[in-house]
Amino acid sequence: MTEQKAPKAKTAPLEPEGSVPSKPVGRRVFIGLAGAGVAGIAIGSHLQNAVNTVTDKLSSIDPSGIVGGIVPHDQWTIYTITDGYPKETEAQYTLRVSGLVDRPMTLRYEDLVRKTPTHITSDFQCVTGWRVHGVHWTGVRLSDLLDEAGVHKSARALRFTSFDGVYTESLTLGQARRPDVIVAYQMDQKPVSREHGGPVRLYVAPMYGYKSIKWLNGIQVVDRVEPGYWEGFGYDVDGWVGKSNGRNDDPTS
Repeated sequence: MTEQKAPKAKTAPLEPEGSVPSKPVGRRVFIGLAGAGVAGIAIGSHLQNAVNTVTDKLSSIDPSGIVGGIVPHDQWTIYTITDGYPKETEAQYTLRVSGLVDRPMTLRYEDLVRKTPTHITSDFQCVTGWRVHGVHWTGVRLSDLLDEAGVHKSARALRFTSFDGVYTESLTLGQARRPDVIVAYQMDQKPVSREHGGPVRLYVAPMYGYKSIKWLNGIQVVDRVEPGYWEGFGYDVDGWVGKSNGRNDDPTS
């Protein structure tokens, strides 16, 4: 297999086609926002009073203090760490499940869609402070794929890769087997778009967005946690929402 050079990280990615309301943010800007504890992103002034009322209530139940705004569904902030947005069509797409498994698998997009679907409605919380409320996700439970592949007894964690060539992430095996962790191919009843990490991405409902790797193309079962891309910049390996960005209180991990 010929080794491919990873794309160069870029600080000012291009605006993705057809997403004028979205605001793409590069790696350095993302790091700066989260590091400074930014409370939210700019939204229309006609929504500000309503959002302030809601976020005041959210602050009382979110001990992290990071919640700064509920963002309308058409005003996501889009993050990318490479030159623009990688692209694979549904026809081109494959997902490789490998590592410490009995039955390594290469799944096409249509293979995933044919499996029993799982539907989750949950907020998407970014570590920089904004939140999109009530996003509808459809996909395949990650635990179902692991059962199909047959996980070895020595396995302890998963390593995820992206077809952007740079982005990686990790979960413990216990975290990966939660029922609210899916390999997602639909978002709000539509195929996951290119800028949102499609055609297939990971969605980890109880964790900050950086744990839900976009442009997913590889799931490797391994014997220990290997911190992902963003953890290399100081983010917690266990990114539980509302727990000081990652204090691990989950007994399944």
